[in-house]
Amino acid sequence: MSHTKQQEHNGSTMDPQKIERVYTNYAGMYDQTFGKIMHQAREAAVIGLKVAPSERVLEVGVGTGLSLSLYPRNCEVVGIDLSLGMLEKAQKRLEEHQLGHVTLQRMDASQMEFSDDSFDTVMATYVVTAVPDYRPVISEMIRVCRPGGRIVMLNHFSNGNKFIAAVEKMISPMCAHIGFRTDLSLNTVLEGTSLMIARKEKVNPFRFWHLVECVNAKNGHNHS
Repeated sequence: MSHTKQQEHNGSTMDPQKIERVYTNYAGMYDQTFGKIMHQAREAAVIGLKVAPSERVLEVGVGTGLSLSLYPRNCEVVGIDLSLGMLEKAQKRLEEHQLGHVTLQRMDASQMEFSDDSFDTVMATYVVTAVPDYRPVISEMIRVCRPGGRIVMLNHFSNGNKFIAAVEKMISPMCAHIGFRTDLSLNTVLEGTSLMIARKEKVNPFRFWHLVECVNAKNGHNHS
């Protein structure tokens, strides 16, 4: 591990129990706060997927299920989250909107209980920077996604600008206390993986979040 990577790894002070507590505590107000701020980007991400009929989609870190009604009803969607409070809100949303094509499971994204190659598309919105260690999460996303399938991340990744990067690193320990970090770059996340970027764009009015669609090129596959 390089010195830079070691610094980034050591910069994360989060643990699963803490994350679970933070998001369960936020569950009641999430939709009116973070959910509302981030919804435009989330909506653009899901609609932009152009999910095919019968496609099997996994949403990692489904939260209160704000995006679930955006998926077409002729596909199958599985949503996982570590926070029981968030999942309870998501379940109510499923019942309210009669989303029979969606199922929810409480699961740690770094230790998924799915078989290899179970999904055509894996979506992670605001997840990579909100886990104690992004590496096992990315590895699991690759594992459960079929070769040639899509892995899509909607997330903030650190800016190449040195001044902004310095500010992000400075505030990252504070951000960790409310469930996310700001000092992680996309190159760091993708380095050494089988993911090939197919599409990358900045989304929402602030242009702060990145929508990154990757092809899962494991086992030599590089197209859907």
